[in-house]
Amino acid sequence: MRQVLAELGDEPVIHANGYICRESFAIKDRPESFYMIGSMGLASAIGLGLALTSNRTVLVFDGDGNLLMNLGILAMVGSSQPKRFIHIVFDNEVYGSTGNQRSLSRDVRLNRLAAGAGYRRSAFVTQADQLRDATRQALTEEGPTFLLVKVNQAEAEVPRIPYSPETIRDRFRNAVKREE
Repeated sequence: MRQVLAELGDEPVIHANGYICRESFAIKDRPESFYMIGSMGLASAIGLGLALTSNRTVLVFDGDGNLLMNLGILAMVGSSQPKRFIHIVFDNEVYGSTGNQRSLSRDVRLNRLAAGAGYRRSAFVTQADQLRDATRQALTEEGPTFLLVKVNQAEAEVPRIPYSPETIRDRFRNAVKREE
């Protein structure tokens, strides 16, 4: 995640709920970050909506469990073909926020599902430098792009997001409007 955030300028990032948004917040809080709180599986749909109504590159930081909660979004992205959409899935193969129950991503490669659904680019990465390079490429080429990032199950000690949902919404809305 640190590798991706280091490559970004003012691109909006929609974060899946749970540790993904908390870790991103701890690494680099940005007004262009929309942190999902309590709505599992919807970050990718929100990101798609923004990508379809904007000329901006939009990133989604998703988790395997979040994506599996809304697997139909892959077909929606494939059908819509947003050119500036980068969907990054951090896959630890468990539902980390609820007790590390095994997810189906141990048996099903999510990047293959994305490719089959019509994403223009789909990649599988396991190393930080691979993720950095794949992010740089995705930021310069037409998408939609899907990056599956296999990560371990370790959870960093990170704070909860201190903002109310209204504050998250308003500061994100202002950042996106400002940069349109």
